[in-house]
Amino acid sequence: MMKGARRLISLCANVQPGEQVLVVTDFDNHRVAEAVVAAAYEVTDNVSMIVMPPRSIDGEEPTKTVAAAMRGADVLFTPVRQSITHTYATREAIGNGARGIMLSQFNPGMLVRGGIWGDFEAIRPLCFKVGELLANCDKVHLTTPGGTDLRLSLKGRPSNPHCGLVRKPGDFTTVPNIETSSSPVEGTSEGVIVVDASIPYYGIGLVKEPIRMDVRDGKVSKISGGSQADFLDRLLAKQGDPAVYNIAQISFGLNPECPMEGVMLHDEGVYGTAHIGIGTSVLLGGVVKTLTHFDALMWRPTLTLDGKTVLKDGKWLVPEASVIHPVPSA
Repeated sequence: MMKGARRLISLCANVQPGEQVLVVTDFDNHRVAEAVVAAAYEVTDNVSMIVMPPRSIDGEEPTKTVAAAMRGADVLFTPVRQSITHTYATREAIGNGARGIMLSQFNPGMLVRGGIWGDFEAIRPLCFKVGELLANCDKVHLTTPGGTDLRLSLKGRPSNPHCGLVRKPGDFTTVPNIETSSSPVEGTSEGVIVVDASIPYYGIGLVKEPIRMDVRDGKVSKISGGSQADFLDRLLAKQGDPAVYNIAQISFGLNPECPMEGVMLHDEGVYGTAHIGIGTSVLLGGVVKTLTHFDALMWRPTLTLDGKTVLKDGKWLVPEASVIHPVPSA
């Protein structure tokens, strides 16, 4: 575990002597947190860990005490069970200059195997190229062999390349799920999402049978499928807020070392997959803040931007992808 923790500290976060490092965790993820603290303490004396009860749902704000501590950090790590990534607390910490490494659902095994051993530096050019493509387009068309057929607009929206590396104040990324995303203009998403890989939130994980989401006027209008679809439908309805159905994100996994296993930070980084984020979008370039955010993953996407195909059947059609050697997938 310490080898992986040192990789987080030295390679991903580039922690320097004297920097204030804060590790926010909960009662479920303290083993990962303790390894990160130990690795950070090898570099800087200014290391703190704060422990809170797990949040009740992904996207719920941390406590006020935790949020205040986050605002004072130079480097922030969040090994927690329920994600606090899409919260005002994280947004304010990043806005205050913290370099953020988000570690939602990060389990001890992930410090030993999988995406943590991806070649972050080599993948970085592709990560930023995809970001450039998303940031400079308007009309987006996403399809998959499983049945996804979604159109949306990214006009005027920034992209979010998360390469697993933070170097400047305010940099923010996830590890090890190297990905690049953007947030659709509210109200523009139309079509169908068919989830055939994973929803690594709310205990759903790998999908047992495809989950279909009909999309109208920028929101999920209907969820259908098997028992997992029924569970998701009931969970979102229980929140009592129409904004939980907002199409918040379109994103693409770029780490060939990530396995698809029902765990958020591995699944979302799987090379050759796409995912649609639903709910909160304020940390992604959108304007919606609601009670939760989750991602729905699919295999073998084809992406067309303003009429030009840049990703076909899970393979990027850009020179920067030539150095990537994806492992076989579904």
